Amino acid sequence: MPGRSRGDFRRWRAGRPFWGGLLLALGGVEILLTLKASLDVILHVGMQGLAGYLLPAVMLLCGLLILFNPAQRLFYSVIGVLVSLSSWLTSNLGGFFVGLLLGVAGSCLTFGWLPDQEPRVSRRQRRKEARSAKATSPAPQA
Repeated sequence: MPGRSRGDFRRWRAGRPFWGGLLLALGGVEILLTLKASLDVILHVGMQGLAGYLLPAVMLLCGLLILFNPAQRLFYSVIGVLVSLSSWLTSNLGGFFVGLLLGVAGSCLTFGWLPDQEPRVSRRQRRKEARSAKATSPAPQA
């Protein structure tokens, strides 16, 4: 049943900082892919040794750990933002700034995620509820 698996995925996604972990992991993947670019494309070689590959791999690992172990999200997001910012020096300007920005944005989204927060109610829904409450309440007598 495709509808059931979609609902299961939505429930799984709602219980964790999904978008933050995904953006952090995508930032790591993007930086790893730009390390494989030709020398004509590479702007900043940096310390192309171990650190050039280690930092984006740590970003990818932190993103996956955020998705699959959300209890430790604060630690992973702090490590993720520090590694993302340091990738600017070691990994081709942080993957031409795209991987760096994805990593920082994902880490910030993860850090700000609250697990037991009530879902936001749209302004339209609040207005509709206020109108229905006003219509059902008795008129005040003078």
